[in-house]
Amino acid sequence: MKVINRTRDMVLVERLRIADTFFKRLKGLLGSRGLPTGEALLIRPCNAIHMFGMRYALDIAFVSRENVVLQTIRALQPGQTAKCPPASYVLELPCGALDASQTEPGDVLEIQEDVEGK
Repeated sequence: MKVINRTRDMVLVERLRIADTFFKRLKGLLGSRGLPTGEALLIRPCNAIHMFGMRYALDIAFVSRENVVLQTIRALQPGQTAKCPPASYVLELPCGALDASQTEPGDVLEIQEDVEGK
């Protein structure tokens, strides 16, 4: 799966993982050593995250049910928290992904399924 920033006509995420069960959301990226460029974790439902136990910083995008970016946070550090009560889901991205894609609040995202055979 990919995430396209339709407002900027840019690819935000090449390889999207989804955490949409209790246990997947509970684990998130805990225990990982890093998030490679081009990858991201989508956590849903979710409107608040914590970085307790994390080893590295992340870029964060809180997104509405309508796929509109509500809030962005660059380089959220281990041990910190963030919330955006109206958000439906959160994208956890490698640091620099928001700047590279020029993603800002108000942008519209599209989640694309992988095409069979690619």
